[in-house]
Amino acid sequence: MRCSFFALVGLMSLSAAAPQAVADDYAVLIISRERLEVPTACEIGLYIQDQLAGRLFQEESTSFNLPAGDVSLRLKLLPGQSPGCLPGLLAPPAQNITLKAGDVRKLRIAQGPDGMYLKAANLGY
Repeated sequence: MRCSFFALVGLMSLSAAAPQAVADDYAVLIISRERLEVPTACEIGLYIQDQLAGRLFQEESTSFNLPAGDVSLRLKLLPGQSPGCLPGLLAPPAQNITLKAGDVRKLRIAQGPDGMYLKAANLGY
């Protein structure tokens, strides 16, 4: 009986450690869209590894739990209800970032002479 009690305690400690190890392999990526940064009411699509992963209107933000490593991010106007919200003919260039396990990275959408891009933002907490 004593042997099985210690075996049970050992198994419980292993199972308690497993979720922590899995959680440490991921990073949190937060993308926000401030009202004044991109002067359009159109919806912006966020593509991660060339797959549509999120849609943002003004004053919205979204977050993702992503595995650590290199991530390709791309922004693109999405077709919408208003006539001025037409997607561009050329796909904008992707931005690549590297996430480390346990990172919490916040990026915000900005507008420059070459179009929209993501830039680092303060976490604010």
